[in-house]
Amino acid sequence: MSFPSINPTTTKAWARLQKHFSESKERKMQDLFAEDSLRASKFSIDWEDFYLDYSKNRITQETISLLLQLSEEVQLKQAIEQQFSGEKINQTENRAVLHTALRNFDAMPKEVKQTLKKMRVFSKKIIDKSWKGYTGKPITDIVNIGIGGSDLGPDMITEALSFYKNHLNVHFVSNVDGDHVQETLKKLHRETTLFIIVSKTFTTQETITNASTIRNWFLQKATILDIERHFVAVSTNIKEVENFGIAKENIFPMWDWVGGRFSLWSAVGLSVCCAVGYSNFEKLLRGAHQMDLHFKNKPFKENIPVFLALISVWYNNFYKAESEAIVPYSQYLTKLVPYLQQAIMESNGKQIDRNGKPVTYQTGTIVWGSTGTNAQHAFFQLLHQGTKLIPVDFIAFAKALHKQDVHQQMLLANCFAQSEALLNGTLDEKNEHHYKLFDGNRPSNTLLIKQLTPENLGALIAMYEHKLFVQGVIWNVFSYDQWGVELGKKLAKNTLSALDEKNTLQNKKTPTDLLITKTLETKKNSKNN
Repeated sequence: MSFPSINPTTTKAWARLQKHFSESKERKMQDLFAEDSLRASKFSIDWEDFYLDYSKNRITQETISLLLQLSEEVQLKQAIEQQFSGEKINQTENRAVLHTALRNFDAMPKEVKQTLKKMRVFSKKIIDKSWKGYTGKPITDIVNIGIGGSDLGPDMITEALSFYKNHLNVHFVSNVDGDHVQETLKKLHRETTLFIIVSKTFTTQETITNASTIRNWFLQKATILDIERHFVAVSTNIKEVENFGIAKENIFPMWDWVGGRFSLWSAVGLSVCCAVGYSNFEKLLRGAHQMDLHFKNKPFKENIPVFLALISVWYNNFYKAESEAIVPYSQYLTKLVPYLQQAIMESNGKQIDRNGKPVTYQTGTIVWGSTGTNAQHAFFQLLHQGTKLIPVDFIAFAKALHKQDVHQQMLLANCFAQSEALLNGTLDEKNEHHYKLFDGNRPSNTLLIKQLTPENLGALIAMYEHKLFVQGVIWNVFSYDQWGVELGKKLAKNTLSALDEKNTLQNKKTPTDLLITKTLETKKNSKNN
């Protein structure tokens, strides 16, 4: 059975949505609420610890019906079944897309079970201090060396679960910027630091450069034989890992059916295991699996990820809203947006459809945002009175972890008030000050979650994974490759040799050539001075 490849603009639902949009686009959300006192309860989904209020959107029951019809015509249900069954839906790379299998304890591949056991045993040794460094001291610091999905996911999860952290200090080195590495090393002691190198191929330029620099720093005081006590790897390239000096038993596997930006659920999450303990890591997985079941089994009209995706398509393709903001009202989730930027924009930022043809409609949305209430004092002015239509996802937790009830009430009051202000706006009654005009009718979703637990965090991340999957199915693009990223890597390698001062550029006038020339001149002049 081939994966659905239907141009959405050829469906009956799309044509009906266009007609519906032209007829309803001037309607105000304020009027929709005035016409139906039960709108808030009707336009919501209540599931486990999650409550999604999507009533504050420019949609009617007819909009919902037509969007659900669109999901049927693009064969979304069939696409979901094919993903979960392990068919090779990532056809441009001939791979399955099975990150959901990493968290399904009822039907888990044997190799995944074995890897989780290995992660549990290893992290326990680090946490209980039975793993010793080369001078006999226990580990106090963990450094994750990776980039992209090998960094953003574990970094975000570790920060989000800070409440559950143990005594270990966890650091993340990703940028090939040498200043980033050196600033991290300044905080560390060789004899008490463990380095986790995360690279599927063990050839990723940034990661291997950083790992080699750190290895050289380590060997200034330690020996080659000491490496096996302080370096472990998550990789498939066992030969290169062993050449680096890492013992075979300290290599954790990866699989080609897990994409990098969805890999935090795998051994890529080893730093998370060390930071919060294996039991909390497993709770994260189990929470994500519960969302998987919700997404897979619930009718679309009761399905949180499906609804979020359909609403996003409505704004992106009919209102021509190019971006959407995500604003979590929790400082713990300060790294959620950068993580979701990779997950969403790397997945659906595509201009060729699954039939190999250029798309004639907008695909990937631009995702941005920050934490509330900080964001209110930054970009919210644009949301409220700017000329751009920017739908917002508000994410809030009913209960605080530290039981600071006064703070939490103030936090929630701000979150709810902002969504209300976006909806209703204000008008200067005397009409004296036009700059105070605040027309409202600005759309938002509010996701209220009981508390920031590992389970609920897992479900939240899985929710956005499934949302982007649905968007990709509707837009008819391959969500699980990233050829644009690969092109950048290739060009960077070609440029690197030109930056070596031993090479000279002759009669080359491309923009890159001129930048290289200027760089070399600057370095030369600084040496002379």
